[in-house]
Amino acid sequence: MAIKLGMEAVLNYKVGGQGGGGSWTGLANTRDVTLNLETGGADVTTRANSGWRATVATLKEASVEFEMVWDTADAGFTAIKNAYLNNEAIGLQVLDGPAGQGLQADFMITNFSRSEALEEAISVSVTAKVTYSATAPSWIGG
Repeated sequence: MAIKLGMEAVLNYKVGGQGGGGSWTGLANTRDVTLNLETGGADVTTRANSGWRATVATLKEASVEFEMVWDTADAGFTAIKNAYLNNEAIGLQVLDGPAGQGLQADFMITNFSRSEALEEAISVSVTAKVTYSATAPSWIGG
């Protein structure tokens, strides 16, 4: 069995999107990353389905949700913050390990909410959604 632990997973970013200059960089200041993959559906039910509704898959969509410690000296934090504030695309790779498999796409940061719990470090909850790009999303490494 080839199980993977969440702590082995990797979230990489690239300023300017997938086609931007530079290399992919690990976004180490994250915790509790969730990759949401969904597909829309079209109803293709006919009388021949004997009373069963029939659906075919249509468009796929993806979002990534994660938390970061509020660390203004961290380059990855700054890249995510700037992508949000400037409405700029940022490339993300959500992989199950350093040389693993997962989604690679250009994303827009659609949520950047700061939490200031009394007995915790200030943190930020981030949501990123796939955005329009010259480079289509792809599943890499698998």
